[in-house]
Amino acid sequence: MRNVFGFLKSYKLPIAVAYSLMLIELAVELLLPFFLGKMINDGVMNQDLDNIVMWGSIMIGLAFTAFVAGIFNSFFASHTSLGLAYDIREKLFHKIQSFSFANLNQYPTSGLVTRFTNDVRQIQNTIFMALRIMSKAPLIVIGGVIMAFVVNAKLALIFLITVPLLVGFLLWVLKIASNMFDKVQKRVDNVNRVMQENLAGMRLIKAFLRRNFEENRFTKANGDLASMTRSTFRFVEASMPILLFVMNMSLISILWFGNMQAIAGDSSVGDVVAIVNYALRVSMSISMFTFIIMAFSRAKASSERLSEVLKLDVDLVDHLDANDEAGITEGKIEFQDVRFTYPATDKTILEDISFMVKPNEKLAIIGATGAGKTSMFQLIPRLYDIDHGQLSLDDKPITSYTLDQLRRSIGYIPQNPLLFTGSITDNIAWGKNNATTQEIIQAARDAQIHETVMELPDQYNTKIGQKGVNLSGGQKQRISIARALIRRPKILMLDDSTSALDLATESRLLKAIQQDDCTMLIITQKISTAMSADRILLMDYGKVLTIGTHDELLRESELYQNIVESQFGKEYPYAF
Repeated sequence: MRNVFGFLKSYKLPIAVAYSLMLIELAVELLLPFFLGKMINDGVMNQDLDNIVMWGSIMIGLAFTAFVAGIFNSFFASHTSLGLAYDIREKLFHKIQSFSFANLNQYPTSGLVTRFTNDVRQIQNTIFMALRIMSKAPLIVIGGVIMAFVVNAKLALIFLITVPLLVGFLLWVLKIASNMFDKVQKRVDNVNRVMQENLAGMRLIKAFLRRNFEENRFTKANGDLASMTRSTFRFVEASMPILLFVMNMSLISILWFGNMQAIAGDSSVGDVVAIVNYALRVSMSISMFTFIIMAFSRAKASSERLSEVLKLDVDLVDHLDANDEAGITEGKIEFQDVRFTYPATDKTILEDISFMVKPNEKLAIIGATGAGKTSMFQLIPRLYDIDHGQLSLDDKPITSYTLDQLRRSIGYIPQNPLLFTGSITDNIAWGKNNATTQEIIQAARDAQIHETVMELPDQYNTKIGQKGVNLSGGQKQRISIARALIRRPKILMLDDSTSALDLATESRLLKAIQQDDCTMLIITQKISTAMSADRILLMDYGKVLTIGTHDELLRESELYQNIVESQFGKEYPYAF
């Protein structure tokens, strides 16, 4: 919790002002019963109108003062809680942006979304209520007991029995409720995950007629959340009757013994009325503890979930010897006995990977599904770190580059193109800060998407739906490629990024890219695409089987011969 509530340090002044105003309200609330007793004793019992008017005027003035203080207290409480929520979200977003893929794999997307929304909102509401009324409730209990002793010590002894008993009971409820609310938040994560998957896969659900199955899955997740929430609130609310019973018994005791003292002449009517008022205020404040417990329990659970993310160590950082000035100038890539295993797994994905790509060379990578092609790609921009061996760029270890400098020199087009909501211009320019219109158009021309864009009603200002929902697969791939090309990178990596293109468009695209001064790696399943590369690397089961030109592999690799035969047939004129 300290990690989250440490953000309050920036709001010391508004917090101090809010608490000062709250103390004014508290003082008024504690003084009113005392003055009421005075008015009864000095005015009502003596039928002295002047005393009644005097004490009544003082009480009205104090009430107005408390009213004004309450308004300004709400303003400063809102300012602090909203500012805190803003700071937490900003810090949380910055932290997640620094995560490696291994860090991100520790949390489902739905869990991170819940932390950004529900968890932050719980803390925001709790801080507001803490500055507004939560802190006042225990102070009223303490102040009410003290003032009761000032008025009549004998009657106030009843509080010494009931209040400690209730405080101990409430602390026990708080401990149990905190654990229960943590389980509630986890079930909120699960509901968000099911909803996210349903919205993302709606077309697939309809195509496979899985509506009933998904409805049942959501019903179960939603039912688990409702059940856990119901149990938690029942437990917390069950404390209310116990609190009220104990406080009402103390109130009855005060009236009973107060009446006996008044008859005996040991106490005045005004004192009994004042003690009863203090008892009512203490009772009302303690009855608020149920609400306070729920709020703090949820805030505690939420703050722990947020702290878990904020305190997580990022496992991919710049090395101490990294030089931000040393950029990639040639584009030479060399793997030397590289071995790689995904975090939290035991299975080796890549083993003994050794090959070298010369500057400006075009290398095609072919292999069966699961051969480790994409995993190898992810090592080059250091999305993951290797376990063993050496990966060098321009004859320098990859760790000698800062992450910013390294990735600024690389254009990476992933297997599944992801477009953002916005215009086509926005999506292409996303690859380079301050990209000019001319650069955007040239990148689109090279990616073979310019003519298609010009045929659209709004051309480059055409709005793209969420994840490019209003575009075809080939159009999304080409915009994604244009986004990488606008950077003019020294290393360009295409992870099966032309699979949705026809052969003619793909041929024009590769020809345009080859005019750039960059090293290109392309994962493909098409032999026709591989043939346009300088060399071809054949992978299987996480290992490099062979590397060479198309003709060399036809002569030397039986597996490559089989792949060629499967795509071109036996009539293909083999070179062996």
